[in-house]
Amino acid sequence: MIEFDGRFWLTKDGKPFLGGGRVELLKKIGETGSIHSASKAMKMSYKAAWDMLKEMNELSGKPILEKQIGGKGGGGSKLTHYAYELMEMYEKFSDLHKKFINRFKEAGDDPEKLQTILNRTFLTTSARNQFLCNVTNITSNDVSSVITLAYKEKTIFSSTITTKSLQNMNISISQNIYAIIKANDIKITAINNNSEENVIKGTISYINKNGLNCEIGLKTDDGFMLIALNNTGERCDLIEGMEAYGIFKSENVLLGI
Repeated sequence: MIEFDGRFWLTKDGKPFLGGGRVELLKKIGETGSIHSASKAMKMSYKAAWDMLKEMNELSGKPILEKQIGGKGGGGSKLTHYAYELMEMYEKFSDLHKKFINRFKEAGDDPEKLQTILNRTFLTTSARNQFLCNVTNITSNDVSSVITLAYKEKTIFSSTITTKSLQNMNISISQNIYAIIKANDIKITAINNNSEENVIKGTISYINKNGLNCEIGLKTDDGFMLIALNNTGERCDLIEGMEAYGIFKSENVLLGI
């Protein structure tokens, strides 16, 4: 079977800057405190390692190594704080790149399936409420499934979808998934007297009124922002800064992967 593969590099000024091998060399220097020991561990010549480090230094604009004089080993090399920042940045981007490539691998050798995955990956929706959440629990029967979602651990709500959709999307616990809620499916009120499945407590962040229409933003302590549209009448009497509740049905929470 044909599969997708990808080599991840960060470039600067059109030149290769950070790749897997270069990051590994920096890690070895950090562990051993020596360019010589690091190059030996990677089975490469000292000159090749030095040339690689020289090129990185020239492109970075900031030193990535500093010399250590004296000591038990007679001196050596130490990574700068900036070098550790670069390695951390590379690892984060590399992890995202792997996830991106893994999405492509779902297509196998089927170009049409790849096109579907690409369309889904770059899909843009008009929904004002889109949140990347973690799946914490799944309860299913033959017809429907309730997926419990956590946004930054503190804000918890649920989505109800068909069990067939759950299986088709291959949703599992601990998976990251997008929750999408239309603004006009959310009610924001000062009193929690509803029996809906999802009730989010927060503070009114802003209110925009235009005739009979009203847009309200409700923000929680962890940055979760619900936006409700067409809240008219009594709900538009809400005041910025006051405590309120965002209420919505679990069947109105769409899921995206």
